Amino acid sequence: MSHTTDGDAARQGQGDVPHKAGAFDIRVFIASLIGIYGVVLVIAGLVQSDRQLVKTDGVNMNLFAGIGMIIFSAAFLIWARLRPVVVRAVPPDPDGRPPSAH
Repeated sequence: MSHTTDGDAARQGQGDVPHKAGAFDIRVFIASLIGIYGVVLVIAGLVQSDRQLVKTDGVNMNLFAGIGMIIFSAAFLIWARLRPVVVRAVPPDPDGRPPSAH
């Protein structure tokens, strides 16, 4: 059973239906990479030895940097969710004419 209306079906035949970029949005890709690095740094910060803390004067930089990266990643994902990129199947012609078949 289809949940499209007659207008939706007509537009789908023309290839005009806009859709969201979803997982192909560059913000999702960047957020995923930074989030993975953040999780790795948080784990490294939790299991590091006391000798490594001496290098940073007792500040657990791996932990703080990892938490910061996870927060940054979450902000990017929220941004991508709230303001999705809409991709048109056929770019609009400035003259209002349908695109020509080359």
